Amino acid sequence: MSNSLNTITVDGVTYNAQAYADTQVKTTTNQKMDKEAFLKLLVTELQYQDPLEPKDNSEFVAEMAQFTSVEQLTNLSDKMTEINTLLANIDTSVLVGQLSGMIGKGVNWIETTNDADENGNPITQTDNFKGVITGVTVADGVTKVIAEDTYGQAHQVEIGNIAYVYEVDK
Repeated sequence: MSNSLNTITVDGVTYNAQAYADTQVKTTTNQKMDKEAFLKLLVTELQYQDPLEPKDNSEFVAEMAQFTSVEQLTNLSDKMTEINTLLANIDTSVLVGQLSGMIGKGVNWIETTNDADENGNPITQTDNFKGVITGVTVADGVTKVIAEDTYGQAHQVEIGNIAYVYEVDK
């Protein structure tokens, strides 16, 4: 039974809304055209082509070539992402190894804090610290050294905040 609530009109032709929706190519939520979506599109094209004027085979071959090219570019992009991640991990490992060699050495570093005065105006305070490197840590992809200041308090110091590293007299 058709009524205005379950029909759709497209280009002047009225269809059952569910039947029309079923014939449309569904896109994935991430808008990625994979092999399965392409094959569904191809089957739909074949199913609804005019049998008296079938689509030229060269058009199907061209579509397949385009799809293959897109698929290969997607695969290449995925592999490049994997390589980038691998290189980042190697860089972090090398950095941790180099920083581990600084354990027991003296270090001077700067810590900057941002705050606000009673009127809400920004205040930036910079403090200089001196201490000894006691370890290395990686948290959330950020490599830091652990330094104990002259009062015995441990600090996680970002590499960019280190001002000077030196040998400690024993």
